[in-house]
Amino acid sequence: MSTLPHALRPWASILAKFPLEVALNLGPLVARLSVALGPLRAPSEREGGEPQGYDGLSRRGSFDRLLVSEWLWAMEAPDELVRRAAFGELSYLKPSFRQPQRAHRTVMLLDAGPDQLGAPRIAHLALLIVMARRAEAAGATFAWGVLQADPRRGWFTEVTPATLGAWLNARDTAPPSAERLSAWCEALELGARTADAWLVGSSRLSRLVGAETLSRIEVSEVLAPEVRQLAVEVHPAARAPRSVLLDLPSPDDSVRLLRDPFRARVAVPVKTVQHSRVSGFAFSADGRRLMLFYEGGGVGAMALPNSPRATLARPQRMMPRSDETFLGAGWRRQGGLLVLMRRQGAYAYAFRGQLQHQSRTRGPKAFPWTLRDTQAHPPNPARGQPPGRLTTYLDAFNRECVLLSGLDDRLYFFEEDASSRRVVSAQVAQRVIAAAHVKGSSIVVTRDENGGAASCMRLGIVSAKEVRQVRLQDSRGDTLWFGASHHSGHPDAGLLAVNKIPGMWCLHHRDSVQLVALRSGLRAVGVGVCPQAKGDAGLLALDADQRTFWNVGLQHQFRLAVAAADVVHAEASHAVPVLGWLTTEGELVLYHLEHEAVLCRIHTGGGG
Repeated sequence: MSTLPHALRPWASILAKFPLEVALNLGPLVARLSVALGPLRAPSEREGGEPQGYDGLSRRGSFDRLLVSEWLWAMEAPDELVRRAAFGELSYLKPSFRQPQRAHRTVMLLDAGPDQLGAPRIAHLALLIVMARRAEAAGATFAWGVLQADPRRGWFTEVTPATLGAWLNARDTAPPSAERLSAWCEALELGARTADAWLVGSSRLSRLVGAETLSRIEVSEVLAPEVRQLAVEVHPAARAPRSVLLDLPSPDDSVRLLRDPFRARVAVPVKTVQHSRVSGFAFSADGRRLMLFYEGGGVGAMALPNSPRATLARPQRMMPRSDETFLGAGWRRQGGLLVLMRRQGAYAYAFRGQLQHQSRTRGPKAFPWTLRDTQAHPPNPARGQPPGRLTTYLDAFNRECVLLSGLDDRLYFFEEDASSRRVVSAQVAQRVIAAAHVKGSSIVVTRDENGGAASCMRLGIVSAKEVRQVRLQDSRGDTLWFGASHHSGHPDAGLLAVNKIPGMWCLHHRDSVQLVALRSGLRAVGVGVCPQAKGDAGLLALDADQRTFWNVGLQHQFRLAVAAADVVHAEASHAVPVLGWLTTEGELVLYHLEHEAVLCRIHTGGGG
């Protein structure tokens, strides 16, 4: 952030994640707290460790480490050698030692109880920035968490908008307890090898069993008329305590720091599309582009903005000619809009967009699909139906093959000959529910052919030589959603929501499967994380009023946003935490789930 004052440059990498005015409010607090804490002292060579060569020169040492040049005095002037040794003027090689990484880390646990609600949490926010930078400067790892939280749910290692969002929503009515502190110490292994462990909260922390061996930072408000200050007492475990007074920002800025420090005070950018009306949208197979479907059969692709203030990219567009019908659209792996079209009156297919034809080797090749019906052809999109979704994969010759889904319940295969540009097609799967590019592979979701109560969904992971089938237990419904999450989920598909029975869903998240029930009137439109629920996943659902969006998990239900008009279509990306919806008024909105902010509003004039 080039506009930050020079004095705040050491913390610029973290402060740059905030809007400029917020960073300027936090800057003075960060600078004063950094002085009070001091740098993190790295383990010295006196602490031992594994030898690791030499690191510079020293005036002290044993004669086996004496510089070779110093031994010349013994030959030319022995008396001078004795004199230099007596007065400490000889030069020795300084040894270096390698320290275990686990002994060099910083841990901070913050009290989110009633003693620290309100203004003290502003000091907590500044301390997180200071501690993260302090550990980074010393080459140490950093871990932090909330004392009242369950350590089995994990802790944070970075200071980002997502992790700070979880901390902002971690307020608790219960004070910290010795039992929870003991659980944190056990989970983080806060033993003798932990060089730097801190508790942040009120003076109550000093009375907890187990806190006597940890460093503490006590934060309290200064109780005086017309004084807006915080008193911070720093109690290192092996050094003298220090204190500092922090001047709080203005009341409005303080409220903003405690509620939503990442929302910039600017109007949400609005892009007005001046051309054809948009009738629908979808995310591309890799989840990183927004596919726009125009009235008249045209398609477009637009990059997703990464913040509310980012410039909205102009979409790439393709329109069909009078004798063409667009069957499917997608975004290629190496970039570029790809459209599959068919000319009227014949089963003649062609691509708009360049496919990868890396190898010209002739000969038999592996065909991963067990079905290859060349007599079956995809139907034309019905009136008002958007084109299908195109997903690509590389065959055994490293050539790009295309899969079409979404027009009916079948999956179609297309391949282009590099010399003749002729496109061949075949039906390769039936009873297809979804297809997408997830975790580096194209995945096709199908249902067993036998049907009945024993039927279930299967994930088909496509490779050059085979389609590996993975059975999903208890998936008797007909809907599946992929989602975006930093945490693990299904081993092959990440965050996953699978319809079990009507109204009941299985969520694959954090190495577990949770059963989530949707109340009557809610309709699932995707799956995503929920910052208010400390990063837990939940179903993204549209209420019966056709305007209100909810995130519903196993133990939470939070309202996300309310559309300005009735929603005609909504879905979420599985690559980035973005939810999109199109209203009857023609407004297309992109909403960031982790930042809880609208990225952009596009007035298209369509949607109704």
